[in-house]
Formats: sequence, C-alpha cells, structure tokens
Amino acid sequence: MERVDCIVIGAGVIGLAVARRMALAGREVVVLEAEDAIGTQTSSRNSEVIHAGIYYTPGSLKARLCVPGKQALYRYCEAHGVGHRRCGKLIVAAHDGQRPALEKLHAQALANGVGDLQWLTGEQARALEPELACTAALISPSTGIVDSHGLMLALQGDAEERGGAIALKSPVESGTVTGDGIELDVGGAQPMRIRARVVVNCAGLHAQKVAAGLQGFPADRVPPSYYCKGNYYSLAGRAPFSRLIYPVPEAAGLGVHLTLDLAGQARFGPDVEWVQAIDYRVDPRRADVFYREIRRYWPKLADGALQPGYSGIRPKIQAPGEPARDFLIEGPGDHGVAGLVNLFGIESPGLTASLAIADYVHDLLRV
Repeated sequence: MERVDCIVIGAGVIGLAVARRMALAGREVVVLEAEDAIGTQTSSRNSEVIHAGIYYTPGSLKARLCVPGKQALYRYCEAHGVGHRRCGKLIVAAHDGQRPALEKLHAQALANGVGDLQWLTGEQARALEPELACTAALISPSTGIVDSHGLMLALQGDAEERGGAIALKSPVESGTVTGDGIELDVGGAQPMRIRARVVVNCAGLHAQKVAAGLQGFPADRVPPSYYCKGNYYSLAGRAPFSRLIYPVPEAAGLGVHLTLDLAGQARFGPDVEWVQAIDYRVDPRRADVFYREIRRYWPKLADGALQPGYSGIRPKIQAPGEPARDFLIEGPGDHGVAGLVNLFGIESPGLTASLAIADYVHDLLRV
C-alpha cells in the first residue's frame, strides 16, 4: 500500500491553496482530482470577483476569512503576476425603499472591518457611471476581479515547487479511518489504495459524498447537500460601465449583478435556480427575468443584447427557503477523527478567501 503524509481531495482553488500551504509547511502533499484538469467545476464557474467582505454575518467564518483573504489574494496576485484589477463596485438602490437595506449593509461591512465604503447619491453615482439608474449607492473601492484559472495555475506551481503532486483522473471512491491514518480507495485507470496521516476533503460539490464514504467517520457530522445553480448571460458588445454593479442582495444570492472580465467584457448573473443534479446548461428562456432585473439599474439595456453564457453550482448546505449558512470547516477537534479536515458549503466568498481558508485548515491540523 502506498503511503503519503498529506492528501488533499479536490484540485479546485481551495484544494490547491490548501496543498500549497501544506507544502510550504514542509509536508509531503498529493492532490487527488477526479476530473482531467484542475478547477473544472465551482472554481471556474463563478463571477471571478474579489469580494470586499460586506455581505457576511459579523463573526462568521465567511466574514473572518474574507477580509484577510482579500488582502492576501491581492498581495499574492501582485507577487505572482496573476491577472487582476481593483475595479471597485457600486451596490445600488433602485428606489428609496431599498436605502434601509443599503444602510444595513454599510453597518455590517464596518463590523467586518471593511471601512472603505462610501455613500453616493444617485447623482454622484451617475457621475461615475452615466447609464446607471439608482437613488443611492455604496461604492466599494477594494472589490476587484481576478483571473481564476491563472490563480489556480500559480497555486499549483507553488505546491509543485515544494514537492507537491497533482494526480488527475483519480477519484476517491471510499475510505477507512484506521488507527494508523486514513486509507483511501482511489479509482481511475490504475486503481489503488493509499494511506495518509492527514486528509483534507476539499471536494466541493462532492465533499459530502466523500465524507459519507469514509468508514469510521461519524455519519451525523456530514451535513445535507443542496445544489443552487447560478446562470450567467454575456452582453453583446461592450458595456458602458467601468465598475461592477450590484443590486441590493436577494435571497440565496447577491442578485443579478454586472461583472466585468479583465478584457472589459460584461456578464450578468448569477441568478438562483435550485436543481437536483449537476447540469451546466443555460436555459435561454431565463433571459426574460435577466432583462427585467438588469433594467432596474440599467434601463437602456437593448432587447436581444443578452446571450446565454455559462453556469455554476453553489454547494449549499441549507435547503431552499432556509437561512443562509456559514462555511462548515471541521477538524479533529470537531468530529474526533485524527488528521481529517472536511470543508462543506464553500461557496462565495471561497475564491476570495482561499488563502485564508488554507491557513485556517493548516492551523486546525496543527492543534
């Protein structure tokens, strides 16, 4: 049987950040990835936004990890030449009745240590973005965008430079908790059984399945799993905006917002569509709702300007209609299995917080 010090399950942005952190700490690391490339699911199917830390309940893991994660991510991108831009974001109230919601967001941001938000009147907001329709707005200067694939390649390179290895097409099918580590049954072209002292489950949409497949792991520590799909539409032609535009948040998401890629191309989304299975097709019929939502802050959006883009799926741990839940990151002190960390419900701001999440996981295993 093969033996290794540390196995990370999943080569998305979180798994790669964790692998890098473990390798930097001197551990022998192998990343097991079921797909044939890194970051093919949630990590590459999102808005690529670097979040400021505004939307999360004060004291939650999302709040505590987003702000330092944002700062670390900007430093990392600058040091490693990863494409990114601090373009800023406007959170807009379409009418005066939404101003209390903006005021609540502002107070929450301050509680989370985000002190750079500024109030704008509708006129001040239009001076920055002339085609914007709103009665008030908050501007977030520290919000930005990042090349998520470039980031993942940099993280992979760091891990490999320190001796880490990425094994693609290597799905974890089951495992067993033993008195001498955790044994994993790995499928693929050359199935094998491997034992590790430390296992970090960063399997994203499949994290619950991986945890439930570990014999000896307490079943009551595996949360439920729900798929919340977010569809995106791209804009034909260039957008007349230089910043990201977000409406006041809605249930289960942040509303149909306008984001930009590093080339300046606009995309809109994500919406909220609860699904039973992973399916990345974008239904063109959903465009009608997008037009209605977007025209609340951009009335001049032309008919026929939206084209189906792509979709991603949020790995939720709460059912539709239930209150949003925090990241669930549990180590040996929580579930009693030595050397194991499970990460569940790592949705937004997971990309932004990835480096801080990696530090948090490292610290759980050091105790």
